[in-house]
This record gives sequence, C-alpha cells and structure tokens, in this order.
Amino acid sequence: MKRTHTCGEITKKEIGKKVTLQGWMHVRRDHGGLIFIDLRDRYGFTQIVFNPESKAFKTGEKIKRESVIQATGIVKARPKGMENNKLVTGEIEAWIEEAEILNEAEVPPFEVDDRMEASEELRLKYRYLDLRRPIMQQRLLIRHKAAQAAREYLSSQSFLEIETPMLLKTTPGGARVFKVPSRVHPGKFYALPESPQMYKQLLMVAGCDRYFQLARCLRDEDLRIDRQPEFTQIDMEMSFIEIEDIIQVVEGLLKSIFKKAINEEIKTPFQKLTFYEAMSRFGSDKPDLRFGLELKDVSKIAKKSGFSVFTKALEAKDGVVYCLNAKGCGNFSRTDIEQLIELAKTHKMGGLAWMKVTKDGKVESSIVKYFPEAVQKELIKAVDAKENDLLLFTADEFEKAANALGQVRLAIGEKLKLMKPEDHKFCWVTEFPLFERNEENNNWQARHHIFTSPMNEDMDLLEKDPGKVRAKAYDIVLNGVEIGGGSIRIHRKDVQTRSLAVTGLAYEEAEKKFDFLINAFKYGAPPHGGIAIGFDRLSALLCGINDIREMIAFPKNKAAENPMDGSPQDWTDKFLKELHLKLDIVKKQ
Repeated sequence: MKRTHTCGEITKKEIGKKVTLQGWMHVRRDHGGLIFIDLRDRYGFTQIVFNPESKAFKTGEKIKRESVIQATGIVKARPKGMENNKLVTGEIEAWIEEAEILNEAEVPPFEVDDRMEASEELRLKYRYLDLRRPIMQQRLLIRHKAAQAAREYLSSQSFLEIETPMLLKTTPGGARVFKVPSRVHPGKFYALPESPQMYKQLLMVAGCDRYFQLARCLRDEDLRIDRQPEFTQIDMEMSFIEIEDIIQVVEGLLKSIFKKAINEEIKTPFQKLTFYEAMSRFGSDKPDLRFGLELKDVSKIAKKSGFSVFTKALEAKDGVVYCLNAKGCGNFSRTDIEQLIELAKTHKMGGLAWMKVTKDGKVESSIVKYFPEAVQKELIKAVDAKENDLLLFTADEFEKAANALGQVRLAIGEKLKLMKPEDHKFCWVTEFPLFERNEENNNWQARHHIFTSPMNEDMDLLEKDPGKVRAKAYDIVLNGVEIGGGSIRIHRKDVQTRSLAVTGLAYEEAEKKFDFLINAFKYGAPPHGGIAIGFDRLSALLCGINDIREMIAFPKNKAAENPMDGSPQDWTDKFLKELHLKLDIVKKQ
C-alpha cells in the first residue's frame, strides 16, 4: 500500500518521519500563503500543510471539498499554543512535499460535517456521504464491535452459529410478512422470515443444544422510530435449561458487549421485576429505572372519597386508582397539566385527576371537595406528599390505569431531564400473563405465542381461570426500551393440547397450521427456550440514541422507501410474465 498511516494514528513519535496519507479533504484554510487542510478517513483527522515553496503547493490550491487525495510529507510538531487536544493527531501536522488528487469531487449536496446535520431525506438519498461523517463512522464501529463481542462470547459458551432459511413457508400469527413469488412453481409464494422462531426450535429437536445467529428479520409493518422493515436480532435457543440459565447467559453476553463496544463495565445480576410489579410501580412492562417517580395504588383510600370517577372505577372488575407524586412539580402551569391530561387521553383514559400540595400541607384542586379531611391526610401520608408536590391520578381497569399514568411519568421525566443517556439501567421483566382477552372476538388468545409454556404452578388454572395463568416468558429492558424477549417453550403434547384449548384451537387444527414444527415434536423434543435481542436497538442505546436508523447503514424512510436506490420499484411486463403474475391495481395519480 502507498498509504503508510491512517489519518487517526500519527503522534509526536512520528515527528521527522516521512508519511503518505490518503483520504478526503474535509476543511481547508488559507493563512498567509500557507494552505491548511484537515484530511479525513474513517480513523480520524490529520492536519496537512502546503507551503508555497513546495512543488505540491499548486496541487493544494486545486483541491476541492470531499475530493480524494494522496499526500506525502514530513511530520512536524504544531506551533506551541496551536495544538488540538481533542484529536489523537492534535500535536502534529504533516508538511506536504508531494500530492495527487485521486478523484475530484463535485460540490456535495450537504456539508459532510457533524456540526451541520442535513435533512433526513437528503441524508438518506445521499447515505454514502452521510456515512462519511465521523459520528456515523463511530456508530458503525460500535455496532461492529458489539457484533464481534456477541459472536466471541456465545462461541465461548458452546453455542453454534447456524443460519436459517430466508425463503420459507408462512405460518399464522405474528407480524405481516413479505411474500416472494416462485418462478418455478407458478402461483406459489415464499415468505421472508419475520424471525427464525420455528427453525431454531427445530434445531433443538435436531440435538444442536445451543444455537445462535445474528439473524436478519423482515416484517411488512408500518414504520416508526424503532422499527424498520428489515432488522437484525441476536437470536438464541438452548436445550435442557430453565429461565435462570437464559438470564445468566444473556447477562454475560451484555456485559461482554458493553465492555468491548464502549469500554463500560455493567453490573450484574440485573434487577428482576414481575410483570405485575413493573406495571404497578412504573406503569410499564418496560420500565425506565433511571429515575424514581413510582406509582402508588391508592384504591383503598380513594374508595373512602365521594369522587364518583374513582368509586365507579373501583366497582368494575380489576378496577384500581393509581397516584403519581410528581415531586416538586406543584409549580406546573395549567397548560402543563392540560398537556399531561391530553397524553393520558391518548392512552385510553377519560382524563387525569390532579391535586397540588400547599404550604400548610393540604391539597388544592377542583376535586378536593369530594375528599373529607381525614381522607386527604391519609392520601398525603400514603404517597409521601410534601409542599409543592403535584399528585396525578388515573382510575380504570388495572393495565389501562397503570399504563396511562406510566406514560405521564415518562413525560414528566423528560420534562425534568431525569433520564441521562449515559446511564444504563437494566432489568428483567418476568411472569407475563400467558393469555389476554380479545373482547372483539370474545375469546382468549396467546399474549406471546402459542408455544410459550405456562408456569408449572399455574397449570391447574388453564381450564379454571386462564387470565391468571403466568407465562414462562421474560423481557430484557434497558432504559425503558425492550431490547429482547423470549420464553421457555412447550415441548409436551399434553400441555400443548391444554394451552391450545384455551384459545379455542384443537391440537389437530394446530397440526395443520404448524405442521412441520408440531410433527417434529413427536420425535423427542427436549425442554428448550430462547430469546431474541434487537441488535439495532441495542447498538443505538450503546451510542446514547433511540433511532435505530442511525445504526443501520442503508435504512428505509418512514414510508418504507429508500430514497437512495429508489426502492420499491415498478416492474416490467417481462418480469411479471416470468413470474406468472398480473397486476390488477389502480395506480395513485
């Protein structure tokens, strides 16, 4: 190679040496005849200097921004007081003797600079330019380190990395899948995998014991900030294990990833919360533990009030009243409170009741008249309310009331800047309900999937009270984001038959829908379970951001389009004929 060094490694040790650098012209400054250029590659920056007395000077005058150049010169110390302590190369500069423009660039559509971010549409259209920015290079590097750490750690734990098919048969349930027409089988289609779920279970039947894969997953869903049509999971499955075994492996994996990707030591074991505890305390099954503001169940106190909104809610099945003591928020304006009320309404609440604590330790609000003084005192004591606190209330069925107030909690946390991106607070959420009621169809349905195992001690409730059956399911949560989830699977026919019956599905019907998986289970399926960690989400959180598009080299926009390559595209008649397809749609004008 002609390049002797990268732009991010030259230090005082190289002073006096001749070096050859290659990279992009980042910034140019003309000072009294001397031309200073910051030369950039993915490793960093080196300041290079063109002296009018050098034969390279004429080339230096012609170099345009983002042009690719090669420069050879002598490393010198920067003048005293001109050092840049923020750069590894900040104490030196290279005085150029020879230079060559390897490729002259046109004027870029936006500045390739972290300080001036272009619009999202421009960034995606010219993604190859956006990826040149140092911050994007750093994100790609952290993602790479995380992937290598995952492979290294799981391999050390006797896992086998095994690829599963990208063209497969679709099965009922789960996300909407992409379909691929078959040329050799007219009228038939493959599905692209939303996850490797059933194939990894088949690998357990095959005796592979411990499987992992950095799996590509594809889902034809509406997009949002943490969702893309194609994404990556660290997918795992293990045989002859219990929940604690999976927890131990995952905690070790995350510890290794954080150390090797961003050099951070995270403490294990992580905190564990049951689903009920997470919802009751934080109003979320993916609680953000970086700050307090916990919810309190004040149903017993609210029952003593004359406030009909509370008392009617408590008459219903699973009815509760929750209170959030927003410490020190008594100075919130009416507009602030109205915004919180509207937020609660978007999460299926009729509204949000509130009280402010006054100097004399009493409460003021339009609803105070419905609370006798003794009940007010009991409430203040229960939620540890002090002067200038703001008490916020929801009243409804358990999950609705807790979730709405949990969203209000997060909004207050953001308003008060209580969540620091550099803090990393993990927790496990376990014991999710196995079933949930579908009121529209008036039946029970699996909350996770139909192969999730019930807790052993809840087996007798399958027929008696399905709503109380807890699942051997678990989520790993970081800073209020679910980064992974999984379960112990059902591997016995008798348990599977009983679980299916709750949803109104006979075993024989399931055999038809999931034929190849259930057929495999007849030949000695071991006890097994697994988890899938959202690798894009995890990588984003490692970088202190939430948008997974920032961690994907070539993502889609909110309309699931790629402005850079123009996908999705129209297809020619020849192509459609080859696949035995006809289009019968009205094009939008």
